[in-house]
Amino acid sequence: MDKLVAILEQQEIEYEIIEHNKQLNSAQEGADYFGISIGQTAPTLILKSEKGFYALIVSGDHGKVDFATLRELLSVEQVKLASPQEVEEVTCSKIGNVSLINQGLLTILDRKLIRYEFVYGGTGHPLTTLKIRPSDLEKLNQIVDWI
Repeated sequence: MDKLVAILEQQEIEYEIIEHNKQLNSAQEGADYFGISIGQTAPTLILKSEKGFYALIVSGDHGKVDFATLRELLSVEQVKLASPQEVEEVTCSKIGNVSLINQGLLTILDRKLIRYEFVYGGTGHPLTTLKIRPSDLEKLNQIVDWI
């Protein structure tokens, strides 16, 4: 998490890292815990295609991921969720804890996130959550497209 904090501080980003005493395992759990709209939760999914790995940051109320749309956006033959082992290899964190900031990983952002002043998502560690402006997610990640 030191690397994450260093990036946020270096870029002079307004953020908060919130510690909690239990792991939050779903967008609904996060929304309930923080007393926010489920749409403000921002899980990061890791996708795998023949061109490599991508991060997909979605709003908690996005619904089912449309892989046909993702194939089209990324101009790939196949795209699927990365395996737990691949997620760990690519992000150094486990599924459910993937950081909202993944520099060096091409990223797709959900447009629905910009409805909110702040969104909440992973830090790479199970007992902390990052509160950050959606515009800063765009600034800190390598955005290749929006859904």
